[in-house]
Amino acid sequence: QVQLVESGGGLVQPGGSLRLSCTTSGFTLNRYTIAWFRLAPGKEREGVSCISRSDGSTYYADSVKGRFTISRDNAKNTVYLQMDTLKPEDAAVYYCNTYYGSRDYWGQGTQVTVSS
Repeated sequence: QVQLVESGGGLVQPGGSLRLSCTTSGFTLNRYTIAWFRLAPGKEREGVSCISRSDGSTYYADSVKGRFTISRDNAKNTVYLQMDTLKPEDAAVYYCNTYYGSRDYWGQGTQVTVSS
């Protein structure tokens, strides 16, 4: 059974850091691309970052480039999103996602709040 579980969200001051985790099960992590999305109230869902299944290449949205880093630990079946220099506009629920067996799978999300 494919599952993705996010963790690591919380309240942080502007300029601070958080590391989100996406712990996966039910599939071999390095064979699938994993993406992070976020959804903030009143805004459309935004693709934040992804790490490729094939060569581990990474992608970042312009809004987070240079501040966020995605990585993968295959032994722990976990994908991380290191978020530095956080801004109030980064506040959202963050979800990880993969496409497996002809459908999308999503975690339950983890809330990130950036406020002083």
